Amino acid sequence: MVPIAKDTDIRAKDVSLYFLPVETRVPLKFGPETLTYVTCARVCMRVEDTKGNVAEGWGETPLSVQWVWPSSLTYEERHEALKAFCIQLAEAWAGFESSGHPVEVGHAFQETELKKHLQRLNQERGEAEPMPWLAALVCCSAFDIALHDAYGVLHQVPVYDTYNASYMNADLAEYLTPADGGDVTFGGKYPADFLVMPRPNEMPAWHLVGGKDLIDESELDGTEPDDGYPVLLRDWIRRDGLNCLKVKLRGDDAEWDYERLTRVGEIAIEENADWLTSDFNCTVMDPAYVNEILDRLVVEYPRMYGSILYVEQPFPYDLEEHRIDVHSVSARKPLFMDESAHDWHLVKLGRALGWTGVALKTCKTQTGALLTLCWAKAHGMTLMVQDLTNPMLAQIPHVLLAAHAGTIMGVETNCMQFYPEASLAEAEAHPGLYARRDGKVSLGTIGGPGFGYCLEKIDRELPPPIVDFD
Repeated sequence: MVPIAKDTDIRAKDVSLYFLPVETRVPLKFGPETLTYVTCARVCMRVEDTKGNVAEGWGETPLSVQWVWPSSLTYEERHEALKAFCIQLAEAWAGFESSGHPVEVGHAFQETELKKHLQRLNQERGEAEPMPWLAALVCCSAFDIALHDAYGVLHQVPVYDTYNASYMNADLAEYLTPADGGDVTFGGKYPADFLVMPRPNEMPAWHLVGGKDLIDESELDGTEPDDGYPVLLRDWIRRDGLNCLKVKLRGDDAEWDYERLTRVGEIAIEENADWLTSDFNCTVMDPAYVNEILDRLVVEYPRMYGSILYVEQPFPYDLEEHRIDVHSVSARKPLFMDESAHDWHLVKLGRALGWTGVALKTCKTQTGALLTLCWAKAHGMTLMVQDLTNPMLAQIPHVLLAAHAGTIMGVETNCMQFYPEASLAEAEAHPGLYARRDGKVSLGTIGGPGFGYCLEKIDRELPPPIVDFD
């Protein structure tokens, strides 16, 4: 139990939920599936402190079906289940009586209500395939982000200035347990002890080279969008000054993966882009698959091999079921958990299996991302912050997490590739966040309390709320 209450504590009071549909301009491939449209869940949460003061906060997350719930079920079946669960969570959050700092309230909700409601949903689904925990976290994240934002707004401070003993009731030892056999302790430590303060106001931007992205003129067939945005990889690099390229691979076709990686690598070298990373999207079952690609690369393309900064999530995301020893891969390149890193417990297991880094995502909740960040940093693991193709408001907590985390290299950001028109209203207030210039994104316009959205400068017309408990 959290030991002491403060007069800065809050609880959720009212919740509104909106669904914002977004279509991609080009397909985005996730492992064996392809994304062409997504629903963004946007939440407004009103909170109240012990004195009866109230404030509103906002959170948003794309419900990226293919990423959170890989399955043979139809897209629409999973899509509708995610939306239904968001509606269920809106009611749960509006009736949640726990109070405290957002980390405390968010953690309590995940440990009790979220698990209970996921179990209820899956019982209602009967013999149908159950929704996974990762999908539940993504649905919960918009509410959790709104909670953190509302706390900062209520107290008129940036929310990252509240992750310390002045605002929190308990230190990290209340939530985190160190790995066995080390000298790490979380007693007397708070998230602020592991954050970069003050934050940088610009960061290198990683460009995603999806499995269906066109990289050569010979691939053009006339069906490409003619909307003023680049189509070919080389044009993206030149227009945005890109220096960092993340390459999506299949993980079940070594020749295709090797050819794809080397073709992108050759373009990177020709266009003076320095860094690559490879993302296998959870489809590899044997470390030898990755090792053979890397070992072949170091012999045939040594410069290209040197440009690979890290390797991302080759192996199945259910780490407890697939306890694969990956030390042989991380001996070659830093190996980052992404889908596997639901929380610090799994990061602890991953570290024991040989993973050396963690790719954080706000879509697993701001609360969870902060706790995972602290555990990983305390144990010497490297961090990255990866995108869920975050448009609109979702982009702002995403880049703020990267700026405060101290990543290995900048932040992945690709909403401007796949649905740039979706964020035009937000780009009016934050032009440097929704366009990459000289290979970077700029955070200089983010300011004010909470996540510093500057909502008064954003002319976004929302549809009627799906749920409104006000």
